[in-house]
Parts: sequence; C-alpha cells; structure tokens
Amino acid sequence: MKTLKTTTAIAALLAAGFAAPAFADGQGVTDTEVVIGSNGDLSGPFAAFNVQAIKAAQIMFDDVNAKGGVHGRKIKFVVEDHGYQVPKAVQNFNKLVNSDKAFAMVLNLGTPHNLAGFKIMDPAKVANVGPLTAARQLTVEGDKALHYAGFSTYYDQIIAGVEYLAKEKGAKEVCSMILPTDFGQEIQAGAKDTAAKLGLAYAAETTHKPDEQDFVGSLTKLKEAGCDIVATAIGVRQTIVAIGTAKKLGWNDVTFLGSSAAFNTAVAKVPGGVTEGFYAASGWSDFEARLGDPDVKAWAENFKAKSGEDPGTAAQLGWSAAETLVKALEAAGKDLNPASFQAAMEGVKYKDKVMDADIDYGADHIGGVAVFVSKIEGGMWKEVLRK
Repeated sequence: MKTLKTTTAIAALLAAGFAAPAFADGQGVTDTEVVIGSNGDLSGPFAAFNVQAIKAAQIMFDDVNAKGGVHGRKIKFVVEDHGYQVPKAVQNFNKLVNSDKAFAMVLNLGTPHNLAGFKIMDPAKVANVGPLTAARQLTVEGDKALHYAGFSTYYDQIIAGVEYLAKEKGAKEVCSMILPTDFGQEIQAGAKDTAAKLGLAYAAETTHKPDEQDFVGSLTKLKEAGCDIVATAIGVRQTIVAIGTAKKLGWNDVTFLGSSAAFNTAVAKVPGGVTEGFYAASGWSDFEARLGDPDVKAWAENFKAKSGEDPGTAAQLGWSAAETLVKALEAAGKDLNPASFQAAMEGVKYKDKVMDADIDYGADHIGGVAVFVSKIEGGMWKEVLRK
C-alpha cells in the first residue's frame, strides 16, 4: 500500500507539471536550466573591481534569459563572496560545485583562490572561464582541458610594460611592490626577468598585506634604492594610496607600472589627478577613448541603463567573459556536457568589440594574447603601446 501511495503521489506531481529535472552528462544542466557559478571578492581589497564585473555578467545573462535562454535553458547565476580570503574561497567552491552543482564557473577572482578551487572544480569537470586573474599558473596547473584564460598573463604584461618604460624613460633601476601571493610573485618575476634581460638592476622590493594603507616606510625604502620603475601587485585602493603617497613625499622621478589588475577606471578617475602618469599593461583596450564607436557606445549606454552606474574597466571584463561563455553554450548545442562544452570553447573565435581584442581560444585555451600598455592622462587611460 505504501508503494502504491508513493507512486500515486509522484504521478500527481508529474501531472501537475512538477517533473523531476533530467540531468545531462555533467552536473548543473537540465532541459530548462544551466547553473553558472562565480566566486570572487565582493567585500575585500578587490571589491571595486569584482562587483561591477559581476553586474555586467548578470546583465548579459538577463538579456539572454529574456530571449528564452540558450537552447531553451535559462542561465542561473550563483555568486559567492570570499573577501579575498583563500579559506573562505575554498568553502565557497565547495558550495558552488557540490551543493549548487555549477556546470561552469566564470569571473572567479584571485590567483591563489582559483588555484585552490581547481582541486574542487577539476574532479567535477567544472570549467573555469574568464577568471579575474591573469596568472600563468592558471594555464598550466590542474586539468588544463577545463581552464580558459581570457587574456595575456600578468608576466607577459609586466615584461611589455618594463621594456616600453625602459626605452621611453631611460630607466636603470627596476623595483616592485607586491602582495606575498601567487599574484605578487607573477609581477615580481616579470619585473626581475625583464631587468635581467635588458641589463638593468633589480634594485629593491617591498611586500604588503591586503589591507595595508600606510606606504611611507616602503616608498622611502624604494626611493633610497634609486628605483626608476616600480611594478605593482597590490589592491586597487592600495595602488591609489601608494601613488598619492609617493607624490606627497616629493618622489616625482619614478614611474609606477601596474598589470591588468590595476587597469581600472577607478584608478584613472581619482580626483585631483593623484594617479596622473600611472601606467598599466593589460590584455585589452580601455573603452572610454572608443565611445565614438557605435557598438561601444551602445554597450556603455545599455550597462548604465540597467545598472544605474557608469561602466568601468571591470564592466568590460564581466561582459567579455559572459559573452564568451554564452557563445560556447550556444556552440555546444542542445546536448550540453563537459566534452561538448570543451569542444565549443576551443572553437570560440571572434572580435570582442568592447575590449577591442581578437579572441581565439583554440587548443591553448587563452582567449587574447595581445598586450596593451596605457597611461593615465587627464583622468583617462591613453593607449601608448599594443603588441
């Protein structure tokens, strides 16, 4: 009798339209939904960057869902905040992969955080798309078939930036300011290796905590070492404070160089010209100088209308990663699983108009390999080199 009652109850639910989800070969996929996760810093030192990137991705996904989704599947976007803390990031990855059953992840922020996440994502065949980090490790560690970097690496960016500045400024002494993390080590290695390659001195470096705000002592040390170029691997707010502090100290014959982690509209827009003259090397072009392009203008207006705020560099990244993901979901077809998604990602090739970058993931799983060096002039990023 108990079996009969249970069977009858299930039949009633099915008749009422409460059919159990039919999962494909791979978690997080039903006939009507695909779960996409994101694990980033929404409250810590990189929150200014991460929050807007998530907003841009959500706008893209909402637009897709409003049109019926991808092959009839709506995108369910689940976002968690690790506050730039690796232990919290691990907790979040466990939740997103094992509880929320994410099919793929997008815009995961932080080098050590992503590396820790691989140990959870890879066994579940959860792809990592467009992470908010450009560390080389993400393309070589773990199951490389599941990892898709959006743009050029921090290492390649710093090499291009130091080479450019050494030529333009006649620099002789290269230094760095870094967080003691995998991210910091990437910038340190780029600065150190390029100095050796060019016959320059790697004169000094300072290490910092993620929440540090007093840089007087560190900058005094670097100034006394005679640094001409200082490569930075610190938070967005820290970058602003450090540059402002150097100017207050009267240290005006030094050039600060950031990577894509510092290539942020917020850094360019600091009142009073605090960050004027700051350089950053990244894998894309800032959109503001290209608002005369109808496609770029339409994107910026759409973002502002739907978010209530002006777009920044982070919005570019969020939109680009989401666009790549959607293109791959479309190309994978109705039969969506880890294998079909990998084949689709490797075939993603297009001109990213918002980033002004050529995207071609291919077998190496790196979307764009170009490096753009830009300088803050008049509160805007001005591109000075593309290679």
